[in-house]
Amino acid sequence: MYDYDLLVVGSANADLVTVVERRPAAGETVLGGDLAVHPGGKGANQAVAAARLGARTALLARVGDDGHGRLLLDSLHEAGVDTVGVLVGGAPTGVALITVDPSGDNSIVVSPGANARLTPGDVRAAVSLFLASRVVSAQLEIPLETVVEVVRHLAEGSRFVLNPSPSRVLPTEVLAACDPLVVNEHEARVLLGGACVSEEPADWARLLLAKGPRSVVVTLGARGALVCDSSGVTRVPSVRVDAVDTTGAGDAFTAALARELGSGASLAEAAAYAARVGAVAVTRRGAQESYPTAPEVDALGGRGGAR
Repeated sequence: MYDYDLLVVGSANADLVTVVERRPAAGETVLGGDLAVHPGGKGANQAVAAARLGARTALLARVGDDGHGRLLLDSLHEAGVDTVGVLVGGAPTGVALITVDPSGDNSIVVSPGANARLTPGDVRAAVSLFLASRVVSAQLEIPLETVVEVVRHLAEGSRFVLNPSPSRVLPTEVLAACDPLVVNEHEARVLLGGACVSEEPADWARLLLAKGPRSVVVTLGARGALVCDSSGVTRVPSVRVDAVDTTGAGDAFTAALARELGSGASLAEAAAYAARVGAVAVTRRGAQESYPTAPEVDALGGRGGAR
């Protein structure tokens, strides 16, 4: 019996967001709208998204002993995330500087702050959380050596979900644990490097699977997603909505995917549900504030399917 459906190991940032008519070119200054400060970070985002969907969720992360850190802890508590693994101090809370254009697309610069101080030792000290968790998810806004340590402490029978963002080449040990590896188009190209010899996302999925993960999900934005495992490639349709802000939508997708996998759904079923969660999120501004509850996702049309 697991105490947690999902343990998220990752970053917690304050998102500083402004809306711009267009993103500036090199050396150019543009005026934006009023600055908004939101709780964010890929780790905290995933934890809040999963908890809002009803998953018993814990977070292993580090924040600063400052106002941004308190903002994040308040948001986590409000969503129902267990923060026993959130460490405080060592550096200022991480900050993400985000510009959002009129189409809802965003550009992000991250100052890691305390996230860079989440160490392999912190993972070893939290071994009880790993033993109590059905699914563990991680991202790359924390040190790669910490993610390697996460893989080494997975409980027998648990499942590891990785979104390698910001994208970088991954050690074989980490790739082999992924079930699934969740990437967008940019991340797929970075991981494939010179092996990216095709413009077909289905080929990317197969090539990524050949690198060692047990399964792969390639998200394609408005074109849906692809899931790939030993049985082949399956396309998951998108959900048509009017996007307002894509900030944090990928985190909502990954959290929903992990939550569904932990409940016994197939990879294609989990990705179809995750696509609906992401679709709700992009119709609202902000990251964590945009994440839906399970009834809100069901109101969009249920769990959907794959083809």
